[in-house]
Amino acid sequence: MIKGGYRLKIAVANLANREYKVQEVEEDFAIENIGGRGWGARIIYDSFSQRIDAFDPMNRLVIASGPLSGLLVPCSGKLSISAISPATGLYGDSNVGGGFAPTLKRAGFDALIVDGVAKEPTYILIEDGWVGFKDAKHLWGKFTMDTEAALKRDEGREASIIAIGPAGENLVKIACIGSDFGRQAGRTGMGAVMGHKRLKAVVVRGSEDIPVAKPEIMKKLWDECEAYITGHHEFDIMTRMGTMKVVEWANEMSCLPTRNFLQAQYERAGEIDGKAMEKRTKVGSKGCYLCSMKCGQISEAYGLRIEGPEYETAAMIGSNCALPSIEDVVRANYACDQLGLDSISAGNIAAFAMECFERNLIDKRDTDGLELRFGNTDALIRLLEMIAYRKGFGALLAEGVAHASRKIGKGSERFAMHVKGLEISGYDIRAAPAMALAYATCDIGAHHNRAWAITYDIQVGRESYGEDKVKRVIYLQHVRPMFDCLGVCRFPWVEVQMDLEYYPKFYEAITGIRTTLDDLLRRSEAVWNIVRLISLRQGLKPGSDWLPDRVFDDPIPDGPLKGSALRRDEFKKMVAKYYELRGWDSLGIPTKVKLRELGLG
Repeated sequence: MIKGGYRLKIAVANLANREYKVQEVEEDFAIENIGGRGWGARIIYDSFSQRIDAFDPMNRLVIASGPLSGLLVPCSGKLSISAISPATGLYGDSNVGGGFAPTLKRAGFDALIVDGVAKEPTYILIEDGWVGFKDAKHLWGKFTMDTEAALKRDEGREASIIAIGPAGENLVKIACIGSDFGRQAGRTGMGAVMGHKRLKAVVVRGSEDIPVAKPEIMKKLWDECEAYITGHHEFDIMTRMGTMKVVEWANEMSCLPTRNFLQAQYERAGEIDGKAMEKRTKVGSKGCYLCSMKCGQISEAYGLRIEGPEYETAAMIGSNCALPSIEDVVRANYACDQLGLDSISAGNIAAFAMECFERNLIDKRDTDGLELRFGNTDALIRLLEMIAYRKGFGALLAEGVAHASRKIGKGSERFAMHVKGLEISGYDIRAAPAMALAYATCDIGAHHNRAWAITYDIQVGRESYGEDKVKRVIYLQHVRPMFDCLGVCRFPWVEVQMDLEYYPKFYEAITGIRTTLDDLLRRSEAVWNIVRLISLRQGLKPGSDWLPDRVFDDPIPDGPLKGSALRRDEFKKMVAKYYELRGWDSLGIPTKVKLRELGLG
């Protein structure tokens, strides 16, 4: 019997008729699907029997906390947002830190399901077991952070908010959802799902205590973990630079995306890295709920203040678009955050357009007069605005890099850097077969969040395509999503190597349910398979677990790994081995034996 952590209640809000109901959650459902993205995936799987479009009113937006969210666990402020993705047409989800998930739990709910489409722009207000619908016409058209500021004034400073900007309103397929003035649920176009539903924001206030089975054990575990985290040798640099420390490392390791992944090192990396940020733009630090590392860096440049940049933005907007300085990265980061654009996908798409321009595949007649050359910050900022408002050339790019490359043609498809329609994030993989496999097989499309395997490539050898790498990717694809299910940040494990065994201990202390790490990983594996089933139902085709031609045909042109590229035949064998070790058939479909093994029938 569950004694804490879960509220075992979901608020189901129907925007079409402005009604809501409270759905009780069965304990078996809660435990088997853990929480967060696990709940999101299972709810979406159970809600439909056939393929639906992301912009169908039936598409459900699931906003879910985890059982550890809002409790005395390091970095327990993570929220998962799931739906059928406009970017890929498959299952999609995104993750954001901050205070929303803990506040949702204190308001009496583990999750919110949003159904239907509102007749007029609307925001949802949740408070202590109650759900209301409010007019948002006065907010429609506002920037993301301006919307949040307006709602803080109207609903109180203590309110937690998620909101979209113009990109979401205009159904841009790389639109994100913002929270806490700079945190972003960036991937898979969840902001466009909100925009289609005419849902400008969700506001939550909560004052209820979250029950805990064994609070004294939870407190003891917390004290041990905090002592370990704050005493770790990486703690200082995380508080000083956050993930921006990775820019220098990625450049040295020849995996920093540069000029649309044509190069793997950037000659001006020192102008956009953590040291440059610390010296020239940083004015403060910011952490999510119960986070002592405070990886969020507050920067100022050009009179603009943002939370950021972080590594993925510096890589995809910075080196990948060849911006000349950290100040320019801050400027572009601010534009993405206010417009509500995923900075990973936006940087990927902009760099693709720049390469097309420099190859003379498009010209100023196509780009509405923009001189889309690498390093042109003014043109980039204007392009981001055009994408967010679907103006001119921006309307084409608003559909994503896969769609844009098909329309432009002329061989541009070979350097459109995406997997399954989702733009590749910030690591060059031509000398990293494990990371390449992680991208190719990622359940939502190319995303480093699911399996950051490049360090294993470096550890065991960049040229190896061995079975050990396949096993490592699968292991990471169970560990890292487990954090999203539990409602906690992965950084205590990733950055300071906090022992994974703490998580089942926290889970047991909070819920009262005896569990082991193996139990949690098995449930995470079940979620991975559920997502695969959803995407197959949505039309995922055999051969989709693959990579752009560039990573095979365009070797790294310079630097210590000059001449490196992935080998198709060897990589094809890795994918086949991946299917075998997952218990899937040769087409990548989970077998009945595997599904029964995972308790999925």
